[in-house]
Amino acid sequence: MGAWEDHSPAAAMISLQFVSAINALLNRASLMTGMSPLVFTVYRQAIAAIFTFSLCYFTRGQSSRSEANMGIKSFLLISISAFIGVVLYQVFYYQGLYLTSSSIGTASSNLTPAITFIFAIILGMEQVSITKLSNIAKIFGTIICVGGALCIALIRGPKILNDQVPISMTKFLVLESTSSDHNWILGCLFLFLSKSCWAAWLIMQVSVSACYPDSLSLSAWTCFLGMLQAATIAVFTNPDLKSWNLSSPLELTSCFFSGVVGSGARYFIQAWCIKKRGPFYSSIFGPLSTVVTTVLACIFLHEDLYIGSLLGAIAVIIGLYIVLWGKSEERNEISHSKLDENQVQEHMDLESDVEHPLLIENPNKIDPVA
Repeated sequence: MGAWEDHSPAAAMISLQFVSAINALLNRASLMTGMSPLVFTVYRQAIAAIFTFSLCYFTRGQSSRSEANMGIKSFLLISISAFIGVVLYQVFYYQGLYLTSSSIGTASSNLTPAITFIFAIILGMEQVSITKLSNIAKIFGTIICVGGALCIALIRGPKILNDQVPISMTKFLVLESTSSDHNWILGCLFLFLSKSCWAAWLIMQVSVSACYPDSLSLSAWTCFLGMLQAATIAVFTNPDLKSWNLSSPLELTSCFFSGVVGSGARYFIQAWCIKKRGPFYSSIFGPLSTVVTTVLACIFLHEDLYIGSLLGAIAVIIGLYIVLWGKSEERNEISHSKLDENQVQEHMDLESDVEHPLLIENPNKIDPVA
């Protein structure tokens, strides 16, 4: 049981990356049909809110009371968190995904560890010291993860699977985009903003979870408030009722899957893992979604697989293990430091007991014999 508890956050985050990969493929296909990113966000969060609140209702009967009470401070923090991590993040991401491509969209998720790491350093949540091997491993591993993920999206080389037309070795760097250069740059900017919002959401979960530690209920409120905020904006920006129609089974499937799994389960697992291991540990698994997306697209959509993608995937996995090793070493260093402090304190207490007797006579007391 102890070993499973130690590895359960990693198993949960790895499973989450498979969900994110499937979700990215469905979202890209839905957006290409002309669905509005903001309307898609509203439907996705509405389904997620229904799912998570239903889950809370059926599971809350097993406990006598909730783990947390909703106060004004908690409500404000969750509202801000929902606006940043739901509304802004998804609108920016969907718009960037539409203007670029699925490969660029999934590769952009690998910016999250770097941005989260920078935010955590600024806020003092992560310690950086070039004299510690664990910190060097975190920095070096993050660079490898981001670099490997970018190689998957930007570097081709010769085909190794689904090879029908040979590709010239001179055409090695490719930016996959059917849009103009201006739209591609704008799309990349939207993707960067979306990952910055997600990194900020990860950082905020430390404070939000402290005020409202019930992860399942927190996920439900995040989805519900995000839906209300997105719907309020969508009413003014999309007055045409036709833009709210789900015109195809693909759009309906994408909204349902994104709402139940992509938002409901994702926010719950993310918040739970952050409470267990911290925001940086949670964000570092992001590069795996790029690897999974590339593999699934190659198998089910018969997309081409290039040697650059394979090398990038290997680099992502290596970088991920380096970072996880660094985090593990950091936890061991903290544990050993606390152990040494306890030993020093026990030694000082022992010396104090030896130097001073347990029963100290009152100097003001007069000896009755005298």
